[in-house]
Amino acid sequence: MKFRVLALIFPFICVLAAGLFAQELYKPRNVKAAYAAGLRSKDGKPTAKYFQNSSAHNIKISVNPPSRYVSGSQEIVYKNNSPLTLDRLIVRLEMNAHAPEAARERNVDAKQLTSDVVITEFAENGVVRPWKPIIDIKGMSLNAIGLERPVPPGGSTTLSFRWVYELAEKPDRDGAIDPTTFYIAYFYPRVAVLSNVDGWDADQHLLGGHEFFNDFNDYNVEVNVPKNFIVWGTGTLTNIDEVLQPKHAERLKRSFTSDEVINVASLAEVRAGTVTAQTPTVTWKWRSENVPDVVYGLSDHYIWDASSIVVDKKTGRRASTQAAYDETSKNFAEMVTYIKSALEYASNDWPGIPYPYPKMTIFRGTADMEAPMMANDSSQEDPKFQHFIAAHEILHTYFPFYMGINERRYSFMEEGWTTAFEYGFNQKRFGQPFTDDLFKRIRVANWVNNNDPSADLPIMTPENAVSGLVQAYGDNKYGKAALGYLALKELLGDTDFRKGLHGFMNDWNGKHPMPWDMFYSFNTHTGKDLNWFWNAWFFSHGYIDHAIVDVRAEQGSTVVRIENIGGYPAPANMVVTFTDGSTETIRQGPDIWRVNMKEVETRVNVPKTVRSIVLDGGIFIDTNAADNKWPR
Repeated sequence: MKFRVLALIFPFICVLAAGLFAQELYKPRNVKAAYAAGLRSKDGKPTAKYFQNSSAHNIKISVNPPSRYVSGSQEIVYKNNSPLTLDRLIVRLEMNAHAPEAARERNVDAKQLTSDVVITEFAENGVVRPWKPIIDIKGMSLNAIGLERPVPPGGSTTLSFRWVYELAEKPDRDGAIDPTTFYIAYFYPRVAVLSNVDGWDADQHLLGGHEFFNDFNDYNVEVNVPKNFIVWGTGTLTNIDEVLQPKHAERLKRSFTSDEVINVASLAEVRAGTVTAQTPTVTWKWRSENVPDVVYGLSDHYIWDASSIVVDKKTGRRASTQAAYDETSKNFAEMVTYIKSALEYASNDWPGIPYPYPKMTIFRGTADMEAPMMANDSSQEDPKFQHFIAAHEILHTYFPFYMGINERRYSFMEEGWTTAFEYGFNQKRFGQPFTDDLFKRIRVANWVNNNDPSADLPIMTPENAVSGLVQAYGDNKYGKAALGYLALKELLGDTDFRKGLHGFMNDWNGKHPMPWDMFYSFNTHTGKDLNWFWNAWFFSHGYIDHAIVDVRAEQGSTVVRIENIGGYPAPANMVVTFTDGSTETIRQGPDIWRVNMKEVETRVNVPKTVRSIVLDGGIFIDTNAADNKWPR
């Protein structure tokens, strides 16, 4: 079989003048206003007027399994970098999503329900005052509080809390994995994000549904547990010698510079009481800087493995890799190796930016859910699937965490990118057949086979306007968006795609980019006007459906006319079989649709008679395969 990379498209063979077919991107009213006010720029870079606020958290929590109550004390120093004087703050209490009165978008098991968090003490700048949020309704995952002393631009305020809440009996993104194994996430009060475009983040957190959006903060966290419980968490453990007995402290420290997987604590050692300090309770201390969230896992019967890997070859910087798991989760015995595999790919291939954190831990849970430096992963029977899930959650390090993505509104900017990177990871680790089959089955097929009108909703539809009960909610942010990024990669080629991706990431990491920032940033860093592509794939109602509508012989070649019924500029192979039995495969990239999104003509420059033609999109599955062939 012969393979041709390029097809000759006509009649548009000449190079078009720049801007001749330039398109604008739709902007909602508030986004238009932000650009008009200089808060955002069409070069895709942060402007001088860009701001974001931040907090420093000092948190102490106590947990005493099998009791599922978590009690905490907390101080938040909130810095106002905005030009506004703030006389009230939006405080998020994500754990209230478990309350029976909380907003819902799907059915919830009764074992996932608990009562509201109880704020036992609240103080503003050291002065204790009643906790009286403005909205007096149970189950609120966010609420507003008026301030006794407004915070001026450049000023700060200190909020102090004492609180207690109950972990859910049935685990998901948080909760009791078993009677003495807990995953503690979304557990503390925090100030909502204040954006110079959208204002306060006032979208309710919905249990098991839409995800998160947080500022970049610093955290000092102390987790107090009974002896013989090990704690894993976001950040750097700062008191190793206080919480671990010498033999195990030495193993953990050795793992920080080791390429070998070290068993820090076996199940027998944990049960024998030789791992942790033997005071009645032990306080594990963690430090994290410039991260959007922190989570912790604990158990009195989990195995602990650790190693490390060089994530920045220029500087030699290493990241710790750790796994915490129960004895029955057999594939977790290879988890540290899986983590290293994912970090190596992420740091050197795609996105190709050195892993930004000092550690990555995967804790055996149930949710397959990412967090900064941590993941809560279920146990899988298939080792490839275990490896794949681990990689997906680790690749989330970049989107949303490193890039500060608003998952409540624009999760196609995080799930979509992660799913695109996941495709590349699987290609490299497991080969093309496994990768394509998996991607088509779990990322694309459901969307292609979904005949509900919601399936054609634009990816840019704000996610807070789409119910999690609708299949399009998942399709838009996973498969459709990932295919868009993979099509863009083919359109640009690896070199320009890397320029665009790294330019965007370098400009916006540690901030809060909107989709328009991403689109314009790619335009700037590649030097190409990609608005035609952004409009077609992200802003338009559509799907993948290309049809061969005419084939004719002309001047010793064959002209094939293809109609773009669905509207998406998806790539495909055009497989041409001649009457002598030979074949040509012509790759038709997204660029063929740049000028005319409705139809295009391709010339097969082979002086032979054509017997049949088939369009094969591969992972870009066509919704109607019947019109992808000629003759029909």
